[in-house]
Amino acid sequence: MAGRIVVGVDGSEPSLKALRWAAGQAALTGDELQVVSSWEYPASWATLMPGVPPEFDPERLAKEILDQSLAEALAPAVAATVTRTVVGGNPAQALLDQAQGASLLVVGDRGYAGFKAAVLGSVSTHVTQHAPCPVVVVRGEEPV
Repeated sequence: MAGRIVVGVDGSEPSLKALRWAAGQAALTGDELQVVSSWEYPASWATLMPGVPPEFDPERLAKEILDQSLAEALAPAVAATVTRTVVGGNPAQALLDQAQGASLLVVGDRGYAGFKAAVLGSVSTHVTQHAPCPVVVVRGEEPV
């Protein structure tokens, strides 16, 4: 019985690399591939971004990033077979929620360490500690 591989994308090169790896793994195992992109409003949305037009739609932007990531990373025939999921909320929590019942969760890693990791957070670190299934972290290039 085929399982489900969940992979998170945010348009970054490490997430595209993770998407390619997950698609290859799904081809090998016969698992379904679910690609997840998330969005959330900043805590102080109105004060941080007072000039943002009212038609700005972060959910639409997340969907565009997901679609663009699939077009860039996968052949059209493969991209047409994936389940596309766009959810609101914290990226790490969104992936953990979507990984319920999955056989594998795949994420990219930007390679931040020290202060940058503390300030920016690390989705890959969080999901490896809390995922309900095995996790593969696909490493990106070393940041400069």
